[in-house]
Amino acid sequence: MLKEIIIAFKGYYKAHQFIIQHKLWIWILIPGIIYTALFLVSMNFFGSTCNSFIEWLSLRTGLKSWLDKVDSGFLGFLFTLGSLILWLVMMLFYFALFKYIFLIIGSPIFAFLSEKTEAILMGKEYPFSFIQLATDIYRGTWIAARNAVWQSVYLLCILIVSIIPVIGWLTPVMVVLIECYYFGFSMLDYSMERNNKTKSESIAFIGQNKGLAIGNGIVFYLLNLTIIGCIIAPAYAIVAATLSIVEVKKQNTIPKSN
Repeated sequence: MLKEIIIAFKGYYKAHQFIIQHKLWIWILIPGIIYTALFLVSMNFFGSTCNSFIEWLSLRTGLKSWLDKVDSGFLGFLFTLGSLILWLVMMLFYFALFKYIFLIIGSPIFAFLSEKTEAILMGKEYPFSFIQLATDIYRGTWIAARNAVWQSVYLLCILIVSIIPVIGWLTPVMVVLIECYYFGFSMLDYSMERNNKTKSESIAFIGQNKGLAIGNGIVFYLLNLTIIGCIIAPAYAIVAATLSIVEVKKQNTIPKSN
């Protein structure tokens, strides 16, 4: 898995060089600016919602009143830390939902950008077809929806665990790794479709090469820590994923379809 993660990391470096060399900035900036604006507005709203929910939960359960009566600094620390962990897990959950909505809305651009990247690399043209574009959009939407459902199931389970002292402190790391995997999954599938892989074959292959998906998602999340990173993150992720699949193809690790 480590080798695959390294390939995914290198994919972003190669993506940066590739985008500059082939002047693809228009396909980077337009979706990136829209993504960043929606991201900042929605996460601000989600943050306020999380704070209100945690406050309501502590009052509803009587936990805050009990802590006031006990007047224990240690228990107060545990409560504050637990609240912070719960807030962080909820924010990551909100981000996951936002991300998948954007993946579904932006599927036409992602499909086109992935195809254009591979066409340049392989030195061949993929003739434009509305039918093929519609097929790519449908598949991208289906994969994004499928991943959103599975990720939500895992995250809801983790959300419950997050309220458990000590054990719950590890949940943010688990959430991030799960989100990285499923986001990278969606990015990689665009290339898998062009390799004539069915949805089930793509799911099986990426499941066996989790490092490619996790590595792609990790860099995507790191980019989201800055404004510039937010703008370039979505398009860089799809170009990097395409380059990663091409690299794996060169190593003959993608089995041929029957």
